Amino acid sequence: MHHKITCLFLLILLISTTGCEEFYDIVDELKPKPPKSKAFATGLTAPLGVESDALGQLWVTEAGTGQTNDGQLSFITPQGEVYPVVQGFTSEASPEGAIFGLNHLLLKDNVLYMLHGVEGKLYKLNISAYQPGDKPRKAADLEVEDIGSFVKDYFKTEETDIFNLTVGPEGDIYIVDAAANAVIRRDAKSGKLSVFATIPPIEIPDGEDLQAVPTGIVFDGEKFLVCTFTGYPYPAKKATIYQIDLAGNTTVYQSGLSILTDIELGVDQKPVVLEYGTWTGESFIPNSGRMVFSTPNKNIPLLSKLNFPNSIERFGSKTFFIAQTFDGEIKKVTF
Repeated sequence: MHHKITCLFLLILLISTTGCEEFYDIVDELKPKPPKSKAFATGLTAPLGVESDALGQLWVTEAGTGQTNDGQLSFITPQGEVYPVVQGFTSEASPEGAIFGLNHLLLKDNVLYMLHGVEGKLYKLNISAYQPGDKPRKAADLEVEDIGSFVKDYFKTEETDIFNLTVGPEGDIYIVDAAANAVIRRDAKSGKLSVFATIPPIEIPDGEDLQAVPTGIVFDGEKFLVCTFTGYPYPAKKATIYQIDLAGNTTVYQSGLSILTDIELGVDQKPVVLEYGTWTGESFIPNSGRMVFSTPNKNIPLLSKLNFPNSIERFGSKTFFIAQTFDGEIKKVTF
C-alpha cells in the first residue's frame, strides 16, 4: 500500500460557534461574491499540517526538503510572521522526488501532537510557555510515542503512514493511517492503542475497486467524518466522505467529490473539504484544486483555483487557512 501514499506526496511536491448562524447561511448571504483569498505566510518548506490556537496564531508542520533532516514545526503570528519552534525532524525523499516527514498536528490542552509518517511516531510538545523568538528546540529532545509499530503488528504489514488526527469522546485521540486505511484510537488516560475502524475501498462498476486513502478526520460531537484520497488513476467524482459512529461502523456521508486531502468543520458542524486537483491521465493540473462545503444532500463549491491544497484549518466563523504545500504557502480565506 505504500506506493499509493508515495504518489500522494509526489504530487504534493511536482469557526467557534456564533449564535445560531450556520455556515450554509454565511455562504448563502455572500452570493454571488466569492470568498476573499490571499497569501498569509510564504517561504515555508513543504507545509502540511495547520493548527490554530485561541489567539488566531498558527502552528504549522513543514515536511522539509528531503535532502537533510530539515523538517520543522513553525509558529505564525496573526500578522503572518514565521518563527521556527522545533527543528531537526527527519525528512526523506523517494527516488521519484516524493517527500516524507511530518504530517498533520493537533493542539489539545496546550500540547501539540505531531504525526511523523516516516518514523511512525507521535511527537508531543507543551507550548504553554512558548514565546515567538525563543531558541528553536531539537526534535530529538521531544517526548515521543511509537504508533507505527502497533499498526504494523496489528495488520501484519511493513507499511504505516500515520497522517492526520482529531480529538473524540473522553479526550481520546483518533489517528488515520494512510497506508493501513484505518482509524487508530489512542486512549487519553493510558495511551493504549486500538483499531477503531477501517476504511473500505471505493467500488467501481465494471472495474477494480479503488483504495480509499484516509487523509483527514474530524469529530462533530456525534460521529467522525473521514475524507479520502482516491487511488490511481484518480478518477473524478469518486472520492467519498465516510461517517463513522461511536461503535466504529463506517457508512457513506457524501460522495461525488474528487481526490480529497483534508476536512474541517464549519460553525454548523458540516464539513468543508479540499479537492487536490484535476487529473489529466498523466499529471494533475496546477491551480485546479477546490474548497467544497458538503452536506448530506449536496456538495457546494466555495473556492476554486487552489494550487494542490493539502490542509485546511478554521478560525472563528468565517476564516479558513489553507496550506499549499508545493508553493510553500499558507493562504487565508475569508467569507
